[in-house]
Amino acid sequence: MVTIAAVPVKDLVNAKERLIPLLSPRERRELARAMLEDVLSVLRLAPLDRIMVVTRDPQVMELARSFNASILEEDANLGHTEAVALAQHHAALACADSFLTIPGDVPLVTAEEIAAICRSAPPAPGALFVPSQSGLGTNGALLTPPGIMSLKFGEPSFQNHLAAARARGIEPVVLSLAGLGLDIDGHNDLCALIEEGGERSRAGRLLQDLGLSHRLAERLC
Repeated sequence: MVTIAAVPVKDLVNAKERLIPLLSPRERRELARAMLEDVLSVLRLAPLDRIMVVTRDPQVMELARSFNASILEEDANLGHTEAVALAQHHAALACADSFLTIPGDVPLVTAEEIAAICRSAPPAPGALFVPSQSGLGTNGALLTPPGIMSLKFGEPSFQNHLAAARARGIEPVVLSLAGLGLDIDGHNDLCALIEEGGERSRAGRLLQDLGLSHRLAERLC
């Protein structure tokens, strides 16, 4: 079974705008880059046939190539949902059996978790979803075949995806994964990253190197 994975990535300069009150532009940019490195390093070790990074940022393209990922260039930053739809289309054109998408801001994801997703993939037509820790968002989606249904992100996307799959006669597989479930979006997520994986991820080590772990702990955690 051929599985293509896609990671949509926004311009690094505009990354993590919800963290503006806490992190400087340089810190946000470096954090976004470190998280993407965490994700791509894991995907490279996972049982995947191809990894695509969907972006229009030249810095992200360069980083993706260093991890042997292919580039799917967008004309504009239209959003996460549109980037995933573009990747789905290309996966279908490539005759992939399955399509997996995860975000670029899940620094604690592991190769074992990605392998578990692949092992749990339902036969066609099928869908598998991994919820965010809050249970509202969707941090992983595996579709067999790639075009079996549309994906739309933004809370409460997880329940919406389950309902959309069932409306098509598909009973989705749900897989809860601790590492993949933690996406870094708000202040509380940074606290969780420090507490749960400060030493075992590039992003976590970056927070320590920048002296942010102590600052965050004092202010928020």
